[in-house]
Parts: sequence; C-alpha cells; structure tokens
Amino acid sequence: MLHQLAAICALLQCLVYHGISAIPTVAPRFILAEPDPSMEVSVQVAGKTFVNKGLVAFGLIPSNFTDSTGNTLGGIGSAIQVKPGSFYPRGDGAYYGTFIVQPDRGFNIDGTVDYQARQHVIDFVLSPYYGADDLSFTTAQQTLQLDYKSTLLYYERNSTKTTGLDSLAIRPQQAEYPQNPLADPPMPIPNATYNHLCTDAEGLAINSDGTWWTSDEYGPYIYRYSSTGNLIQTIAPPPAILPMVNGKLNFTSVTDPTTGRAGNQGFEGLSLDPSGQTLYALLQSATIQDGGFDKTTSRYTRLLAYNITTDTPTLVGEWIVPLPITNNKGNTLAASEMHSIGNELFLVLSRDGKGHGGSDNKSSYKQADLVDITAATDIHNTVFDSPSNPIAVNGVLNSSITAATYTSFVNYINDTQLARFGLHNGSPADQTLIDAKWESLSLEWANDSSYPDDYFLFTASDNDFMTTDGISVGVPYNAGLDNDNQFMVFRVTLPGTSLPGR
Repeated sequence: MLHQLAAICALLQCLVYHGISAIPTVAPRFILAEPDPSMEVSVQVAGKTFVNKGLVAFGLIPSNFTDSTGNTLGGIGSAIQVKPGSFYPRGDGAYYGTFIVQPDRGFNIDGTVDYQARQHVIDFVLSPYYGADDLSFTTAQQTLQLDYKSTLLYYERNSTKTTGLDSLAIRPQQAEYPQNPLADPPMPIPNATYNHLCTDAEGLAINSDGTWWTSDEYGPYIYRYSSTGNLIQTIAPPPAILPMVNGKLNFTSVTDPTTGRAGNQGFEGLSLDPSGQTLYALLQSATIQDGGFDKTTSRYTRLLAYNITTDTPTLVGEWIVPLPITNNKGNTLAASEMHSIGNELFLVLSRDGKGHGGSDNKSSYKQADLVDITAATDIHNTVFDSPSNPIAVNGVLNSSITAATYTSFVNYINDTQLARFGLHNGSPADQTLIDAKWESLSLEWANDSSYPDDYFLFTASDNDFMTTDGISVGVPYNAGLDNDNQFMVFRVTLPGTSLPGR
C-alpha cells in the first residue's frame, strides 16, 4: 500500500508541474494496473495469438489551434509516428514521448490551396487507464496529454516551397533519371508558370539517421527528405500504378485516369519494417485497371516493398491485399494506413467515412486489422506491373494470384470501449462523437516485463482542418463545424514482434 501511495504522490507532483490545476479524482487509476482480461479480444494469425486489450487513452488538440506559421493545425492524423528514441516509461505507470505528425494538403473543402507540406512536433504524456468504469470526456483527456512544440516546413529542389495545389502540369524528368538515384522523375506541378512540387502528404516513415520518407497521393510517389525538410530523392512506382490518361502521365486528383491509381487514392500507407531496411507502401485501393473505377470492385489493392539499404531503392516485393467490404452495399473500405510489425505481418487501418465531420454520425467500420503476406503471391517484376495486365477484372482476382489474408483485429467503434473515455458512435454530433477519418498508426513497446509482447498502438484522426475559426494560408475561414484532432491509444499483444525501442 505504501508504494501505491508514493506513486500517487509522484503523479500529483507531475500534474502540478505540468500546470494542471484541477486534478481528476480518478487519476490514481491511470497507473499501477494492468488491462482487465474481460476486455480482451483474441485472434489467431500465422499460428500465433494476437490480443486487443482495449482502448487505454484518449486526447485531443482543439480544432482552432494554430501552428507556429499562424495557420490552423489540422489534418494531423494523416500520418503520425512516435519519434524514434523518445518514448520511455516515467516510473509510475505513465510514459513520456514525442509525436511527429504530418497533415495532408491543407483546408481544401472548396478546392486545393497553396499549402506547404509540413510536419509538427507534439510532446505527450501517456497515462493508460485500465479501469472498467466510464470516465467523463474531460477526465479522459488526462490519459493522453498533448503539448504542441514546433513545425517544420517541406522544401523541394532549390529550396522551393512545396504546394498542395492540384497537379495540372508536369515538370519533365531530369536528364540523369533514372540512372542517377537522386535525379527526379517527371514531377507533378500546378502549372507551367508555378513550378512547385504538388504534395498531398500521407504516409510517414522516419529513418534512424533523421531523414524520413513521405508518401504522396498525386504521384503516387515516395519522397525522402533531409532532417531539415529538403527533398533528397523520389521513388516512382511501377507503370501499373502511375496515373495515365491515354498512355500519358496525368497527376490530377480531380478525375480518375484511364489506368493507374484512382484519384485521391495514392500511397496512403507507408512503413519501415522493424529492421529499418525495407520500406513498405500500400495503395489506398485498387488501380483503375484492377477495378478501382468503382467502390464495389476496388477491393484488391497493392502492397509494395523497397530495399532501401543502398542509394538506389529497389522494388523487392509486391503483393495483393484484399480490403474489407461493407455488408450493406458491397463497397470497399479503402486503406487509410499500414504499419509493418515484422515477419511479413502488417496492421492495416480501414474505415468508412462516417463519424464527426463525416457523411453520417453512425460509423459501421473503423478498424486496425492484421494482414499476413506469408502465403501471398509476389508479383513484382512480372507482367502485372504493366497497366495492360490487370490483377483483377471487375473486382475478380486473377486465379493465378493468391492474396494476403486479412483478419479483423482492433475495432475503434466498440461502444463499451468508447464510453470508458466519454466518447460515442452515432448521434448527437457533438465533441464526444468519434471522428470520421482515422488515418494513422504508430507502435511502441509497453516495456512491461509481465507482458513482454505488449505494445501501445497510437492512432489519430484527420479532421480535414474543420473549424469555425480557421486560418488557411493566412486567410480566415469558417468550415461550419468544429472538429477536433482526436487521438486514441490501444494496448495490443503482438507475439514474435521485435519493433525498435524494445
């Protein structure tokens, strides 16, 4: 009992240190506890038992918060990663860490804008709550306290700002491409007189040397940036994925091409494997020729793997991932993120567009599911990398290809779990309604000797910059809705995983 009281005193001191004046009465229950076994959901994948131990933390950043550039901080759930080496236990059951978060192309409800790509640094304190009682919405936010620190802007060649404007033109490839791995392929730009790289940033994968990879919707390309935010190199996917209109590149996101990635359906998922030597990219849904022209046929998407141990990233694998479909209409639930957990296993986040800020209040599917490619057919460097050889016709997979296995795992919209943190799914459409667009995943080891295979799964929403008090590229706006940037944390058991930080 004495050690519990000492831990509680340490927590109270920390709360005072961080300037929290009203200490929640349930704060001691955030620590010195383990997940309640009654909340566990287990699944079998690759001969191992994976366990979802439930939602353990929730936090938010208000919809009208501004970053250091004076613009509304929104869309940050497009990609998040816990900064390598930043996550560690505090000694009382809580943890310190730092998020690197990356928004997409800015407030673009009424059309694309000249929004410079960027990433934000956000410190956090995670105080997991394992109790069964329902917290109030206000108290729940103490389980994941978020503290914005800074913003880093992205630049391309010649220190030119990137832009979120739609790509209506193409900058020709550099003369040394593709022989020189640092030379540019044909690049998406707004028009001939505004020669800036169009970037709709989605995935984020941080290298051990401080550089990082960003995946993009327009190309869809994968860019490597320096630690100061300057473009180093570009990875172009196989021809089957490049957007073509009548055989010519066309990067616009407004309309679908005739072959290649569908409009606004580029490389949504990006992740390094635990060794940091292989970079994986997941297309949001099927290419046009593979059925991506319609949601009822766009189920079979592509997962690519690149060896990044040399200056020239090399395609070393390509597999087909069967995305989940809705029961009522048969529509594909496109992938919003992917995270490698090693051993040819992945977490893939698929969802509908319902929830706060979405098409309807009541969501029917938001999940981080397990994908296993161990028995899947590797199609890289085969005829299927040509747009003239689809892997599926009208949504029917080619019989010569074995797709990955897709297993339901972490359900975001479990009513019991949401209620424990003052949240809900469905009406009313207020601040406690779960956001519609969840688009990011990050994992960190729980550092619990009693459960050595346990990890914290961090996820955040893309609120589409929706606020009634916003600033977009220096111009005030009112989106008609205040939609906060929500964060959730789950605790999961991932046997056989050896992620960095362990």
